[in-house]
Amino acid sequence: MYENILLAVDGSENSLRATREAVKIASLLHKCMIEVIFVADFSKSKNEVLHSLGKEELEQSRKKKLLPIIEELKANNLTHEIKILPGDPGPTIVQYANDNEFDLVVIGSRGLNLLQEMVLGSVSHKVVKRVAAPVLVVK
Repeated sequence: MYENILLAVDGSENSLRATREAVKIASLLHKCMIEVIFVADFSKSKNEVLHSLGKEELEQSRKKKLLPIIEELKANNLTHEIKILPGDPGPTIVQYANDNEFDLVVIGSRGLNLLQEMVLGSVSHKVVKRVAAPVLVVK
């Protein structure tokens, strides 16, 4: 069934809800690995670098965003791995998911209104359209 789940997160409340859904699914399975990816968005990274005191502080800031997600996975004794990848979130998640063998991709929906989604596009929409594996979008 689902042995390898990719959980794409950004540290938001929506990604925490996606984490909870991934936990529900993985908890029902005997052997399941959840790989969590956080994409350090290039457009935001420049601002983060300029306002941080160094590489360690920047890494700590990113890990702090992931802390509730990590705690949720640990509390449920689930096998997991965390990866922080650089890039544009949509294309980076799509490429990573398609380059690796995942049985399911779980991602939160940011809740853009129709106009925002038409103009900006949403990461979850890009993932649904371009990832070869089944995708669960949690809102």
